[in-house]
Amino acid sequence: MTRLVDLSRLRPAARKAAAAARPRVERRRKPRPAMEGFWDRPPLMNIVADTLLLFGILALSYALLLAVVRLPLFPLKQVVVNSPIDQVTQTQVEYAVQHSLGGNFFTVDLDGIRRSFEKLPWVRKASVRRYWPDTLEIEVEEHVAVARWRQSSGEMRLVNQQGEVFNAVLAGSQQRLPLFGGPEGSAPQILAHYAGFNKMLSPLGRTARTVLLSPRQAWQLKLDDGLLLELGRDQDSHSIEERFERFVGTYAAVQARLESQIAAIDMRYPSGFAVHMRAPHQEKARKIVAQDVVQGVASVSGKGNT
Repeated sequence: MTRLVDLSRLRPAARKAAAAARPRVERRRKPRPAMEGFWDRPPLMNIVADTLLLFGILALSYALLLAVVRLPLFPLKQVVVNSPIDQVTQTQVEYAVQHSLGGNFFTVDLDGIRRSFEKLPWVRKASVRRYWPDTLEIEVEEHVAVARWRQSSGEMRLVNQQGEVFNAVLAGSQQRLPLFGGPEGSAPQILAHYAGFNKMLSPLGRTARTVLLSPRQAWQLKLDDGLLLELGRDQDSHSIEERFERFVGTYAAVQARLESQIAAIDMRYPSGFAVHMRAPHQEKARKIVAQDVVQGVASVSGKGNT
């Protein structure tokens, strides 16, 4: 028969004994999943270690290569200019080399040497290459001056065969070159027209010595005999070529009538031209220019562009 015991009435010692006699219910804790970190993953650790080793080898190899090429084992012993030079002096070549040459065969700055040469007044282009084991070879393209160029400020420059304006000292031979002048960037256009003008002047045995283009695109020429020729602006209905052909076709007759005393001819008329004489012959010129263009001279009616 089961007997109930009131623990509250028992003494503390008895209560403990009774509590100890009761069956215990054990609580089981749920197992926590295992956490795998970096150090618990050997394959990942191997990949990282191999990568670090590879980068270390590459960095060490690069540092070793730099140290080797900077050693005085590959010095440059000579610099050779292969192309013939007419305007660039030996002193200028030595100056360009001394102020840009540094390092050895492998570390020399080729672009720096090229830029140093292209800063020389008469050098248009330069190229530099290594030649094993201790040589630098330099190719230089010089400017070939075909005309003088007058700046708007009055300063003189030179024009090369490509129509490029460059700055160089004018020697005695350059003073005999034709003179060009015009807005900035117009040198190629003037050079092209200069060649065309001289071709059309060949039947007269004359050449253009001065070709000027105004800011309003008006053309002015001065020939080798001192004749000043005003052509004006180029127009579709009244082109420069048309006026020039008219001048070439009638100039011989006008020159014969006026005894070679013409100072200037103004071609800015649609159907004729005006002749300006030197002072002693001005009265005779007024009579000549009043005649009809059919007679081979000029009419002053209907002035064209200026």
